Amino acid sequence: MRRARVIPVLLIQKGGLVKSVKFKDHKYVGDPINAVKIFNEKEVDEIVVVDISASAEKRPPNFKQAKEIASEAFMPLGYGGGISKLDEIKELIEGGVEKVILNTSAFTNPGLVHEGAKYIGSQSMVVSIDVKKDFWGKYKVFVQNGAKNTGIDPVTFARQMENAGAGEIFLNAIDKDGTFSGYDTALIKLISASVNIPVVAIGGAGSVNDFLQALESGASAVSAGSLFVFQRPHRAVLISYPSQAELKEKVYSQLND
Repeated sequence: MRRARVIPVLLIQKGGLVKSVKFKDHKYVGDPINAVKIFNEKEVDEIVVVDISASAEKRPPNFKQAKEIASEAFMPLGYGGGISKLDEIKELIEGGVEKVILNTSAFTNPGLVHEGAKYIGSQSMVVSIDVKKDFWGKYKVFVQNGAKNTGIDPVTFARQMENAGAGEIFLNAIDKDGTFSGYDTALIKLISASVNIPVVAIGGAGSVNDFLQALESGASAVSAGSLFVFQRPHRAVLISYPSQAELKEKVYSQLND
């Protein structure tokens, strides 16, 4: 029976935990440290934390907060936001982060991906690719928290990042973000078929059943934010995570080996 990683994503804005819809309308949902502690109890596979305000404010990562989160996380931690130098990658790793995630800086300075992979190993060098359809319905890579259209096709960019040394692609469908409408399986199929490194799908998960669809579309792992922090239909804050028994029944047992 094939097993896949199921990864909660926590977004930090001005020090607090937030969630968005299509990268907009950010809602404060609590303290990130408390959320990590709850996920510890739920025995999640790994966790990703992204400081979305760092790049917007053109500042380096909040190393103090990253270290605090790493010290509380009992699972592998991936961290991104504001990283633009090799020294910053080194400081995050030394502070307890297992995976470093680049987004805007991977576009502006692909050499940093190579330098980072050489220092920490490709398995710990992750590139987050935010994708949205343009006016003509074509997939394009966006950076700066989805504010800037690079005009680059995501297949081309994903291959460039793999060649630069990235060991994993974190694939985010902006139009699906926070909608609970299911993953963009067409996008997942497109990217996963184009690279030889793991693709983690995020954006749109509304139920455990959506995990299965994403994995069957070629994702190596699945990730979600709103699904794990909101209770529907009123989007009340409630940290949750499916049990291993539920994942086994509804996802792993149905995956083709």
